[in-house]
Amino acid sequence: MTVTDKGTAPDSGTEAGTADAAPVASAPPGRPAGPRRGAPWLLTVGLAVLLGLLTLASAGLGAYEISPGDVLSSIAHRAGLGGGELARVPESVLWNVRFPRIVLALLVGASLGCAGALMQGVFGNPLAEPSVIGVSLGAAVGAVAAISLGLNFLGNWTLPAFAFVAGLGTALLVYSMSRSGGRTEVVTLILTGIAVNAFAGALIGLFIFLADTAAVNQITFWQLGSLSQATWPKVLAVLPCAALGLAVAPFYARKLDLLSLGERPARHLGVDVERLRVVLILVVALLTAAAVSVSGVIGFVGLVIPHLLRMAAGPGHRFLIPGSALGGAVVLLSGDLAARTVVEPAELPLGVLTALFGSPFFFWLLRRTRRRQGGWA
Repeated sequence: MTVTDKGTAPDSGTEAGTADAAPVASAPPGRPAGPRRGAPWLLTVGLAVLLGLLTLASAGLGAYEISPGDVLSSIAHRAGLGGGELARVPESVLWNVRFPRIVLALLVGASLGCAGALMQGVFGNPLAEPSVIGVSLGAAVGAVAAISLGLNFLGNWTLPAFAFVAGLGTALLVYSMSRSGGRTEVVTLILTGIAVNAFAGALIGLFIFLADTAAVNQITFWQLGSLSQATWPKVLAVLPCAALGLAVAPFYARKLDLLSLGERPARHLGVDVERLRVVLILVVALLTAAAVSVSGVIGFVGLVIPHLLRMAAGPGHRFLIPGSALGGAVVLLSGDLAARTVVEPAELPLGVLTALFGSPFFFWLLRRTRRRQGGWA
C-alpha cells in the first residue's frame, strides 16, 4: 500500500488526491521500485532465519535449561527422523511447557502483525493499529465479561467468541466515527480510539468490581498481557481463528494497493471499496480476537512492525501482509523470551514490555506524521 506520512489517504474527489495518486500509478501495485526491489526477499529470508534461531533459543532457555542439541534431538525423535527421547523432566518441560508457549507466541504475534498491516491499509494511514484505536481493548472487554460472569457454554470457544463479537463491534464503531467527507481522518481516528479505550477500561473496571477473587486474578492477566498460561488446548482453541485470518488476508493485497490510490481510482479499477473495508474489518476482528482471547492485551506490535517493513521494503501489500505476520511472530517470541528470562525467576508481563518499547515509537511516528503534514489543521 502506498501510504504517505500524511495522516489520511488522499481524497480521490479532489485535485490534490488525483495529483498525489498519479506518481504511484507509474509503478505496478505491490512492487517496490529502485533500490528496494530485492528488499522483500532479503527481509523474508532474514526474518525466517531469525525466527528459527529464536524458536531454538526459546525452547532451551529458562529456569530449566536444555541444550540446543537436545532440543533438536527431541524434535527429530517426535518427527520420526532419528534423534532420541530426553529424560522425563526435560522432555516434559520441552513439550508441555515450552513448545505450547512458543506456538502461542507465533500465532499471537503473526495475528497482531497482520491485523496492524490490514488496518493501516483499510484506514489509509500508518497510525492505525488494533490497540491504538481500541479494538484490542474492546475484544478484551468481551473476554473479561465472559470470565466475570462465569460463562462457559461454548467450552474453549467461549472466550474467543466473546472477544470476536466485542472486537468486531469496536472496529465497526471506530470505522464509522472516523469517516468524514468520504475519507478517514487521522485525528478523529486517534481521538475515537482514546475514547473507546477509556470506555473499555471503565467496563473492565466494572467487571472487576462484580467479579470474585478467582475471576479478578484472571482479569488482571488480560489487562497486563502474558503467555504464561499457554497450554496445547489453548493453542488448539485459537488456531482455527488465527489460521483463517492469516490465510484470507494475503488475497486482498492487490485490492489494498489499488485502494491506496484513492477511493475513486480504486472503484474505477473494479474494487468494491465498502465491501473490501467491511470484509477486512471482519478479518482484523477475527485476528485480534484470536490473540486477545489467549494472551490478553498486547499493544503496538501491529503498529511498529508494518511501519518498519514499509520503510525498509516499500508499501506493496504482497510482501507487507505476510511480512508483518512473520515480523510480528519474531517480535512477540523475542519479547516473551525476554519477559521470562530478564528478571528470572519472576516474569515480566508481556503487554507491559511491548508498551514500554512501542509507546516511544508511536510518539515518534505521531510527531513525524504531523511534521510532514504541516500540522493537523
